[in-house]
Amino acid sequence: MFTGLVQSIGSVVGIDSSRYIFQWLNRGKGFEIGESISVDGCCLTVVDFSDETFSTDVVCETQSRTKVLTYTLETRVNLEAAMLASDSIGGHFVLGHIDSTAKVLSAGERFRIEISPSDALYVVEKGSIAIDGVSLTVAGNGEDWVEVALIPHTLLVTTLGDRAPGDLVNIEFDVLAKHVSRIASAQFSAVR
Repeated sequence: MFTGLVQSIGSVVGIDSSRYIFQWLNRGKGFEIGESISVDGCCLTVVDFSDETFSTDVVCETQSRTKVLTYTLETRVNLEAAMLASDSIGGHFVLGHIDSTAKVLSAGERFRIEISPSDALYVVEKGSIAIDGVSLTVAGNGEDWVEVALIPHTLLVTTLGDRAPGDLVNIEFDVLAKHVSRIASAQFSAVR
């Protein structure tokens, strides 16, 4: 589990079929086999490492739901280590289970993405959403879009400042919204 507070911007330094190698400079501690790391919001497992790099295997399910297939060498990525029980939760509960990708409609301080109308029920104004692993507050939403307000600090310390209209981003809707929707749907079906 993660908080959505990006700890570093890393980069892709190797791609070999479904194995991806990422660089995390100045982490301050080593990596461990089996450790979970959020890469652009996607929970990946460390399967090999060196001083400043870690390797992960990306399965077909992850390839189909995330933007990982758009990665090339030197692609910049948001990185966050899994939270500890003793950590402060400065963002929101981010599982690292990407729901889908979304196209950026406008970038900068008013950052708007296009979503599927079927996903709109998971989004409420002032609710939480994770975009490329960054915990954000929804500033506005419609039937097929979500907008967040980004402060200059967020644009500087995450890769969201690199994004332009047309780019893809990973999206994780708030887990509480997904559970409430599922329960409400089941209750509604039972009543009919």
